[in-house]
Amino acid sequence: MRTRLRSGSGIPMLLLAMLLFLPASSLAEPLTLRHAVELALKHANGIAISAADEQHASAAYRELRNSYVPQLTAGAGIGWTDGFPLSLEGAAPSLFNVTAQSALLNPALGNFIHAAQSDAAVSAFRAKDQRNQVIQDVVLSYAELVKWEHRLTQLHEAESAEEKMAAAVAQRVQEGIDSAVEDTKARLSVARVHLRFTEASGAAQVLRERLSKLTGLPALSMQVDPDSVPVPPAVNEDADLSSKTTEANPAVQAAVEHARAQYLREKGEKRSLWPSMDFAAQYANLATYNNYQKFYQPHSFQPNNVTIGVALHFPFFNYAQHSRIQEAEADALKARKQADAARNQASEETMRLQRSVTQMQAARDVAELEYEIAQKNVEAVQTRMESSSATLHDLDDARTQASERLISLQDVSFELERSQVALLRATGDLEAWALGTK
Repeated sequence: MRTRLRSGSGIPMLLLAMLLFLPASSLAEPLTLRHAVELALKHANGIAISAADEQHASAAYRELRNSYVPQLTAGAGIGWTDGFPLSLEGAAPSLFNVTAQSALLNPALGNFIHAAQSDAAVSAFRAKDQRNQVIQDVVLSYAELVKWEHRLTQLHEAESAEEKMAAAVAQRVQEGIDSAVEDTKARLSVARVHLRFTEASGAAQVLRERLSKLTGLPALSMQVDPDSVPVPPAVNEDADLSSKTTEANPAVQAAVEHARAQYLREKGEKRSLWPSMDFAAQYANLATYNNYQKFYQPHSFQPNNVTIGVALHFPFFNYAQHSRIQEAEADALKARKQADAARNQASEETMRLQRSVTQMQAARDVAELEYEIAQKNVEAVQTRMESSSATLHDLDDARTQASERLISLQDVSFELERSQVALLRATGDLEAWALGTK
């Protein structure tokens, strides 16, 4: 016997089915730019690599600094002796021994420690530069995805309008009003819009995948929020941003700090020819079967022995060290020139970006006016069609021109945003702008 469902019980099941078959993007909350940047800073591989390099440099600095802390080694040199007790691996045969050694007075080591400290600072600056690179990649990918999605919406409407136009032209051809050439032109317009729609769809898919790799979010459920992109600060064409760049740009700071590290290594290599002093101590428990009592005064032998003192080093003939000094001098000179080149390059790039932003702002103003004129032309053609002084082809041409002007405006606006983001990175303001902490 078949059971009839009540009409009220079918409504929840229908709603449940609709929710199950809705696209994931429609159920997910929009991904804001700030959230995307925060996720990328936690997930990006470049950040993890930079953190590992920073950790390595910090450990290298601590390794040198701990040279002043005595290193204790415990062990034994057990062996049988026939005749005079010879050493085993540089130490007297013993049942148990403990050695301690550390640097006490070493001018060269002090410079090497400061150089390692500068290397740690270089790693920190490079990590910050990598962090800015990740932020820039996320911001530009996000902004470009917003552009393509907006274009997809516009092209979807344009494609629908062109299909209606093609159908109307085909009807006019059948009625003998238009020629077959007009039908071909109409179908060509539909094909062109479809081509652009395919291009925009592919570009948006690639950008979604890139943002997915950067943030760790699934690409299919990613939905951007155009309103979450903050407005870049205004750029004064006459402002001196070059000096700010040389002070705030982490790439320039890393180059300068690297030059300082190489200079300190040069000083360290030169001071390696200076006298140095090390602390040394040793305890050993000696055995009688190693014949110590046969070669030393029998009554003076004792099993427990301790030696504490300092080891003095006076290098006065070391051609190999002189060659290392020359290598360090060459490395220091190279690092100084690289730092100067980094400053000059950053200053020139900042000036170029500053001028580019000004130029792109002017180009955007022109594109906005051209699009405004094209929109008014569409309205004028529609008004003329009401008075039968314009044809469908005139309206199609006006709409096509307006679509072209809109695409140009979108492209110019994105290029302006690209230059603004690059300028923010050059001046060290990118992270504060993207995360809204300024």
